[in-house]
Amino acid sequence: MNPILRFENITRRFGTFTAVDDVTIDIAKGETFSLLGPSGCGKTTLLRIAAGFDRPDAGRVLLDGNDITDLPPDRRPVNTVFQNYALFPHLNVRDNIAFGPKIAGQDAATVRREVDRMLELVDLTAHAEKRPAMLSGGQKQRVAIARALVNKPQVLLLDEPLAALDLKLRQRLLVDLDAIHDEVGITFIYVTHDQSEAMSISDRIAVMNKGVIEQTGTPVQIYETPRTSFVAAFIGDTNFLDGRIIGAVDDRFSRCAVEDFGTIIIDNDKPVRIGDRIDLSLRPEKLMVSRQRPDAGPMDNAVQGIVEDVIYFGSSTRYWVRCGAWKLCAEVQHRTFLLDETPPVWGDSVWLRWHANDGYLLEQYDALDEDLLTLPED
Repeated sequence: MNPILRFENITRRFGTFTAVDDVTIDIAKGETFSLLGPSGCGKTTLLRIAAGFDRPDAGRVLLDGNDITDLPPDRRPVNTVFQNYALFPHLNVRDNIAFGPKIAGQDAATVRREVDRMLELVDLTAHAEKRPAMLSGGQKQRVAIARALVNKPQVLLLDEPLAALDLKLRQRLLVDLDAIHDEVGITFIYVTHDQSEAMSISDRIAVMNKGVIEQTGTPVQIYETPRTSFVAAFIGDTNFLDGRIIGAVDDRFSRCAVEDFGTIIIDNDKPVRIGDRIDLSLRPEKLMVSRQRPDAGPMDNAVQGIVEDVIYFGSSTRYWVRCGAWKLCAEVQHRTFLLDETPPVWGDSVWLRWHANDGYLLEQYDALDEDLLTLPED
């Protein structure tokens, strides 16, 4: 890959705190790349370094092969869209968008033509004469995006651009933002702490934690094959099981003993030997719930437990099931009319079933904060 933007061995410290620790990332031309992680993980610091608002203590930033580490922001073909919009309140929509080209000295006809193109792109032609105070939050953000894009940057940096909006509006603007990206074709770098946003819009995601990259990959890779316990817990919800390998089923599958739970079959997606300790990530939607003992195949796992919590979400229901010393979460999608069924309730005895393929062995297991380990129950 010939990257349009490369962070090369970037380190940034603030006193004794290391915000970014020797990070290297290559970002391809035209892709939407998300920096995802909790507050304080270093993602916004990286974005500020790319924009030129901050300078690394070590490493360099390359744009299309050219070192831009020491270039000031106004000399970089990079524009930023901020969470708070940063619009000029005394200017209307048209003049807000036109501000950059005018400052750059473009002639009036060119400015008018480019602004009209941006207004159409973000579907704000009918609002061109309004001032920001007359716009909704979503409309303001689209003005901010248009104002950034009219300068024709090679890379657009988006710093939590939807964080100030309500859920429905965020979901709608994600679709709009994806369509705008497809239309203009430039590289988007999207910073967010919201995993659903990153999963929805990204070609690739870098999951950050404590200043380092825990894993980089496509949304499917990050979700289905998390490398570490942090990634598994931060991207969606998961159950963790740990045990020891006690034998082989065949070349592909092994038996694993989990204390106060039982023996399960796992897929050897990592090299394992008898006696090895393993850590398994098992997503809630992979678990099937039934009152009757299921007809388990040779590579299925089945364990009995007691329902301790039930949360109905409309499209799905989550069950927290106590199985020995372990409490597992299972998510059941409602594909049929639920009133025609009698779903399990609190206190019911149920069986959980999953195929050995549906669990994923972690390369690295670290102690996690309790809010990451515990699946939300309300």
